[in-house]
Amino acid sequence: MEKKISTAVIKRLPRYYRYLSELLDQGIDRISSGELSRKMNVTASQIRQDFNNFGGFGQQGYGYNVDYLKNEIGKILGLDKQYHVIILGAGNLGRALANYTGFIKRGFLVCGIFDVDPDKIGKSVGSLRVQDMSELGTFVRENPVEIAALTLPTSKAPGVAKELLDMGIYGFWNFAATDLHLPEEAAVENVHLAESLMRLSYNIANIPHESEGDKINEKE
Repeated sequence: MEKKISTAVIKRLPRYYRYLSELLDQGIDRISSGELSRKMNVTASQIRQDFNNFGGFGQQGYGYNVDYLKNEIGKILGLDKQYHVIILGAGNLGRALANYTGFIKRGFLVCGIFDVDPDKIGKSVGSLRVQDMSELGTFVRENPVEIAALTLPTSKAPGVAKELLDMGIYGFWNFAATDLHLPEEAAVENVHLAESLMRLSYNIANIPHESEGDKINEKE
């Protein structure tokens, strides 16, 4: 029976990949779990436990080969493959995603962008032309598509996701302000930007600050 990896471990894998990429850029080719823990603010024990889910990767007394570890984590994340991505919604967020050049470096190729607004259809977004949503079915039949990024109104996203699932697309990067509830065979990443900003707001509001009285006492 295949071992089930916890969501917490999966969420840490992209961070490991990013930090290892930075280490390679700095010319560092070997690192211990202790050194990596100090950089990532994760305990060395947790790092070893995470990596042991996939076979370990390290050598006693040597640590980790940074290039090898980065490549192995990349394989676990599926970054040794190429994914074709379509964007549904050509508003500000959809256009920003289409124009972001960092995706291609990780194997994510944005190959189409769609909208229902006549004022947007036909306009250029980077190297793409905004297509009418009515062309979506034909495009999916004629082109490989593995992931759909949804930058749609909340009321539209669930219905469009269901249509895409029926077309054979199983990966959803959802930016709509609602969680998608799709069958288990679908892979869904719900991204709620407003919630992230509210968490930041909470953290800012709870940073300890000196009161005016404390400042006066210090001067005295």
